[in-house]
Amino acid sequence: MLEQSRAFSGFSVDDVSAARRFYGETLGLRVSEDHGMLTLHLAGDRDTLVYPKPNHEPASFTILNFPVADIESAVDGLVARGVRFEAFDGVDEKGIFRRGGPLIAWFRDPAGNILSVLQQG
Repeated sequence: MLEQSRAFSGFSVDDVSAARRFYGETLGLRVSEDHGMLTLHLAGDRDTLVYPKPNHEPASFTILNFPVADIESAVDGLVARGVRFEAFDGVDEKGIFRRGGPLIAWFRDPAGNILSVLQQG
């Protein structure tokens, strides 16, 4: 019944304006706004809905992963744009986890949701 549906994912934020600035300006993503909600137009034609929720609680898991070819330069570039990486257990001084699996570094959006860059390839 739904196999032909263009499904999409979404997540909540507590401040749509702050989210628009962060995702559009800081991360450089193409963002559109309609009916008080944002759409992140991600590579691969993968739109993601960002909607306001007054009693928003940040996700306790990674909601978006951004694959990159070179995590070092991705982290450096994001830091230069004001992004702060999380100091989770096992990460190095740059915020990169290097203890198995793909190299990954986590950061948060203004609503506290967890995002990551991870090296592929």
